[in-house]
Amino acid sequence: MTDAVTTRTTPSRWRDRVVAAAALVTVWMLLWGVFSWANLISGLLVAAVVLTVFPLPPVTFAGRPRPVGLLRFAGRFLADLVVASVQLAVLAFRFGHRPRSAIIRVPLRVRSDLVLTLTGEAVSLIPGSLIVDTDQASTTLYIHVIGVADRDAVERFRRQVYETEARIVRAIGSAAEISMLAKERLP
Repeated sequence: MTDAVTTRTTPSRWRDRVVAAAALVTVWMLLWGVFSWANLISGLLVAAVVLTVFPLPPVTFAGRPRPVGLLRFAGRFLADLVVASVQLAVLAFRFGHRPRSAIIRVPLRVRSDLVLTLTGEAVSLIPGSLIVDTDQASTTLYIHVIGVADRDAVERFRRQVYETEARIVRAIGSAAEISMLAKERLP
């Protein structure tokens, strides 16, 4: 009986490790900003060291990759990256203007460590925003945002984070997580 349970959980543990390694390599490549074989190989080595020396808690991947959802996420992420870069450049070259910033609390709708992590990474990679803290128990992100002029700008940014979360869930989430998006109302 123990062997049957072990054989069922072993492939899922390997799958979780492969997903974690792929996520770490992706973040590594995005941080370097240049795709090269040297960066890919060094990212694989860093991921292997991190997963071996610093064992991560088990993050289960209950969903499945959906190519259309992944393409939508990637396309919108690239568009957001370009728009945010231009907005930040405009803020940087407005002499005499001191941009206002805020720390925004965004409780996510899907209770998943993987969705929390991926949403936080996606938001942090966009220029002008940075994750300050996360609350794993309530799946809440605390995000520092530059260039928010008023309460409406704060709410627009919060809605963008929810849209990012939804795109991630639709790209890799389970059917239960996707239906959770429809049931949960935005705060």
